[in-house]
Amino acid sequence: MVELLSGADEEVVAVSRGARPKQAGNVRWARGDIGDAAGLQPVLDGARAVFLLVPGELNTSGEAPAVLLDVVAGAKPERVVLVSSQIVGTRPGAVSHARLGEYEAAVRESGLDFTVLRPAGFASNAFAWAETVRTRRRVYAPFGDVALPVVDPADIAALGAAALVGDGHAGRTYVVTGPEAITPREQTAAIAEALVEEVTFAEVSRADAHAGMTRFMAEEMAAGSLDVLGAPLPAEQQVSPDVEAALQRPAGSFAGWVARHLPAFR
Repeated sequence: MVELLSGADEEVVAVSRGARPKQAGNVRWARGDIGDAAGLQPVLDGARAVFLLVPGELNTSGEAPAVLLDVVAGAKPERVVLVSSQIVGTRPGAVSHARLGEYEAAVRESGLDFTVLRPAGFASNAFAWAETVRTRRRVYAPFGDVALPVVDPADIAALGAAALVGDGHAGRTYVVTGPEAITPREQTAAIAEALVEEVTFAEVSRADAHAGMTRFMAEEMAAGSLDVLGAPLPAEQQVSPDVEAALQRPAGSFAGWVARHLPAFR
């Protein structure tokens, strides 16, 4: 998104907790923590639009989402764009995504023009397979024949950039998916085709997948994600028209994502 906005000659302030270069062309890097809303006030000064990529975990430490949105609204930007999750819409009672639901509510109640992006599962989750593809030419994953329309993260960036600087997006909630539902087994075949080598698929149990996921995410988030992967609702398997309608081009495919990131799997 920073590259897209910079390439369109927008003045960009990119905020992160880690150290970054202070200036690069029309991009200025600033240090800030989304969990410390008051500390973000100097960064937000003069902002015309604000993009929020927030933590989704249930047990996130720090302030309530409404505190952050009060500070954002105080800077008087023209609009705010939030990345949420499709699950907030399809499973509104899901404990795993309750925090994102709170952020959505805070954005809607902020008094600002807003756009909410609700992406489906990311194509880039396939990076979790990269090591075993490189070393064994094998993918290990649960629910090998359950198809979901995974989204190329580049489309989230493009839609977010369009909503930040363009008209016609205020008050919209976009469901962001890929152009087709694809199974893990089919994703494996796409990787194999791109590598021009055989890559085999090995299905793992839900229990084993859960054990692996809880090494880097909360138990509630792992369980909720596996619920979607293994028993998706009809709405979660549908291809959304929102990317194509908003960007006037087809959504990016999983195969296209693999082609751009092939070195990770070689």
